Amino acid sequence: MQSKIAHAAERKAFSIAIDQVIKSASGKNREEAIEHVINMAEKLLRGTNPGAIKSMRAAMHPGSKWEQWLFRFIDETDPNVIKNVVLTGGYEAAFRGLRTCTEMADKYQCNVPWIILFDPTSACNKHCVGCWAADYGNALNLTLDDMDRLVSESKALGTHLFMLTGGEPLVRKKDILKIAEKHNDCLFNIFTNASLVDDDFCKEVQRLGNIVFSVSVEGTEETNDARRGDGSFNEVMAAFDLMHKYGLVYGTSTAYTRANIDVVTSDAYFQNLIDHGCRWAWFFHYMPVGEGASADLMPTIEQRKYVMKRIREVRGIEGGLPIFAMDFQNDGEYVGGCIAGGRSYCHVNARGDVEPCVFIHYSNVNFKEHSWLECLQQPIFQSYRAHYPWNDNMLQPCPMLENPEILPDIVHESGAKSTQYTAEESVETLHDRVAGYAKEWAPEAQKLWLEEHPTGKKVYDFEESIMDIDKKAKMLAEQDSEEEAVLD
Repeated sequence: MQSKIAHAAERKAFSIAIDQVIKSASGKNREEAIEHVINMAEKLLRGTNPGAIKSMRAAMHPGSKWEQWLFRFIDETDPNVIKNVVLTGGYEAAFRGLRTCTEMADKYQCNVPWIILFDPTSACNKHCVGCWAADYGNALNLTLDDMDRLVSESKALGTHLFMLTGGEPLVRKKDILKIAEKHNDCLFNIFTNASLVDDDFCKEVQRLGNIVFSVSVEGTEETNDARRGDGSFNEVMAAFDLMHKYGLVYGTSTAYTRANIDVVTSDAYFQNLIDHGCRWAWFFHYMPVGEGASADLMPTIEQRKYVMKRIREVRGIEGGLPIFAMDFQNDGEYVGGCIAGGRSYCHVNARGDVEPCVFIHYSNVNFKEHSWLECLQQPIFQSYRAHYPWNDNMLQPCPMLENPEILPDIVHESGAKSTQYTAEESVETLHDRVAGYAKEWAPEAQKLWLEEHPTGKKVYDFEESIMDIDKKAKMLAEQDSEEEAVLD
């Protein structure tokens, strides 16, 4: 593990490099900044995701939409925010933190996530149709001390990227600002309905620089407000304008359902987001989880196929639109399949239960009663680790939605309990709700997968992408020793 002195020197070097990128991108010969960005990314992702560099070089040629995306990002974002987002999200989380997480996973023989989702509160000022949090109430909260300890203990194992969900996280915005200020070597991405965003809050976020936003919005005013309540769409647009005014970084989070797919994938929808300064558009397949959940809201098989094609078209190197679109379900192959169970991320709910995924509500432990390392070593996480991968087809990444026979085995093997806030949900009930969908999707997923991967397995350009954890940990440790020797 890297020494504190070497870490400080390395962070300083990246800080200087960021300043150079901002300066060159703001000058007359701003195209020179592209090479600076790629060189920085190459250093950040060396040993962990070299394939991303290959994609960046292909995408950011002179005059490309991604070059223009980058220049607009730099032009419209506050310099302090740019620097802190890159330092915390790029250097501390994606580079140094990911390397440390890999080493700790090998050391403790458990998954150590480089991203943690946690819910500051169960409270929410909305009651969106189909949201499992709608009936949770405001009784459950992580205290300020709970959140501080979670971030502190996670950082000790390498995690520096935190996503705040809920409930509505900004119900606790004063405490969130305190956590972000204390842990200024971390990046905090807040999933929010944006109704509580105001001038004073934006000023503080601008000052701190290490908070970004994924705002919930679903289509037009009509389709959005039908699910989220009257006035919600205009609240979001006003929040976008306010965040843009202060040079903040934000994108969107959209749940696609059977009812809204055409609207939320339209050119008009994306263009409205771009016009309001959004940098990304994150799409989530509706998951029928919890009491009252309805499988009828899930997209049809044909709709899912369309979304997969459409999202890749939008973010393509050529054509498409200048916004980075991601599909949590259909983009599994780009993150190696299911990322839950601590493999890349996990979820802590507002009661403190540590769950494999924000969509899979079963656990053996509560963070309020255990150390973070003990939480990562809990039986259900170890069972995830032992069973993974479920298959070779990363268009079937989830042990609940596409492989519903897997989740009952994991839950029963580990003795995990339901962590639903209201009525407990047996894993059999969840299985029965999605089994028909999984059966229907399987042949389509297989057909689509074999069209892109004729051998049935994804072939990677770089060995690091499929390297075993012990081998990768050794490789990264050797790289760090070499770099530290140079710094000395």
